[in-house]
Amino acid sequence: MIDDTRAAAMEWLRRLPLLVGFIGLYVALDAASFIHPLHGLNITPWNPAPALGLVLVVRLGRIAWLPLTIAVVVAELAMRRGGLPTWQALVPALVLAGGYFLLGRLLARRLAAASLLNDRRTLFAWWWRVAVGTFLISVVYLFALRVVGLLPPARWWIGLLRFWVGDGVGISIMMPLMWWLTSPRARGLLRRTVARPESLGYLLLAGVTLWVAFGLGGHNGFKLFYLLFLPVVWAAARQGMAGAIVCAAFVQVGIIVAMRLLHYNAVSVAELQILAMAIAMVGFFVAAAVDEQRRTGQELRQSLRLAAAGEMAATLTHELHHPLTALSAYAGACEQLLERGEVGERLHSAIRCVVRESARTSEVVHRLQGFFRSGSPELESVSLGELVDSAAAPYRLRAERSGIRLRIATMPDLTLRVDRLQVEVVLRSLLGFAFDAVSDSPRQPRRIWVAAWKDGHDRVCLRIEDSGSGLTPDQVLHLFEPIAPSGSGKRQSGLAISRAIVHSHGGRLWAETSNHGVLKCELPIERHTVAPAPVAPNEAAPAVS
Repeated sequence: MIDDTRAAAMEWLRRLPLLVGFIGLYVALDAASFIHPLHGLNITPWNPAPALGLVLVVRLGRIAWLPLTIAVVVAELAMRRGGLPTWQALVPALVLAGGYFLLGRLLARRLAAASLLNDRRTLFAWWWRVAVGTFLISVVYLFALRVVGLLPPARWWIGLLRFWVGDGVGISIMMPLMWWLTSPRARGLLRRTVARPESLGYLLLAGVTLWVAFGLGGHNGFKLFYLLFLPVVWAAARQGMAGAIVCAAFVQVGIIVAMRLLHYNAVSVAELQILAMAIAMVGFFVAAAVDEQRRTGQELRQSLRLAAAGEMAATLTHELHHPLTALSAYAGACEQLLERGEVGERLHSAIRCVVRESARTSEVVHRLQGFFRSGSPELESVSLGELVDSAAAPYRLRAERSGIRLRIATMPDLTLRVDRLQVEVVLRSLLGFAFDAVSDSPRQPRRIWVAAWKDGHDRVCLRIEDSGSGLTPDQVLHLFEPIAPSGSGKRQSGLAISRAIVHSHGGRLWAETSNHGVLKCELPIERHTVAPAPVAPNEAAPAVS
């Protein structure tokens, strides 16, 4: 028990400078917002000080009750009319402090310490709690004022409306700013946001719209007040919650200053404050939607990176299989030759083969790592026919074993400017997709055709057809997504990466809806390539039945 008391005392001493500073700032904010007080009471159309109190309660918990109570009581006593007994101000102040403390504890259940009010669900939950909580506090506080005789019965409803508007607007607009200022991470975001040149743009626009709204339309029913939506929505759409918080606070302060300078009456001030809260809340919800979209984009990019890592592992496994197998064979041959005492040309030839396959293995890893790291291909001049033959070579034996007829039409005499290894990966992925489609289909006979033709002056189009069941429009729509839809299984493997590779070469990769499989890949050809007349698609590959 003694240890707990000592720990509590140490906690108070450690936070004493913060708590004293809070009390001073709370009283200063309350004094600065003492505008159009009803009957000289602390009932004003703008009251930002409770926002600071709620932040303290949410951040510190129960330890905040004493400094909050002291701050509210000091502010109430400082603002009360002279000549009245102290207890008349003390009772409503204690009621008010208790209401703010309970509302802060209610908000703490929803607002985690790391929350930035930048998702719509948290924002809505926070706002309706503030709206309902401030209404209940207003009712109890005004009732307390009525009981102690500080508020005439005829002014109770007017007082309730003004106090609720003042607290509701002050908390709704200023609490997000104060909440962010008490978070190190959020302070950094605000600092970087304000430092951007664009921030100066929307703050200048806010100043101009304030001048227009109050200078030209303020005394004419606030007809131009809607212009204040422009800078807030701009800031929210471009910079998310950080921009919305900065701009909304700037607009709010600007409205208060303009109303003081132009000597607006209390009714007009209350109406303007309701409009200001509507502007701020629209900006906050737009900002929350923008931040959610950005987080979703970041999560998608992370998913893409994970998908790319999986595709890279699968691709490396496939591409390294052949050179590693050859390396093993050549190394075994070298070992046998050495055991026989061979030191002549045969041994040197086997060693050269080992070196060649080692270089090829290194090139495979280097090229694929380069693409997955930067997406940039290493271009070289490659014959189209040579490229297709090299990509299709591993599938010829598979076709014989599976009873699938693989037919490759004569390729046009064209030279491509591509990354050979990357495009071979694409063609093998497309062939693998076609083989899977044919294997899964009961149709007979099982066939795959590969054809190409020159498309225009600087493009070549490759088509891979199979006798499978084809793709539905929905399957075509989702075929190249990084995460395969349910039921697609391995048939989609590698297609998302293949499309990325083709796009990095300035080409296109797509599928067509048909009663059989049709994949097409369009790639740029090297300039000054002389080619014969294009081979018509139907001549290269007969229609699939």
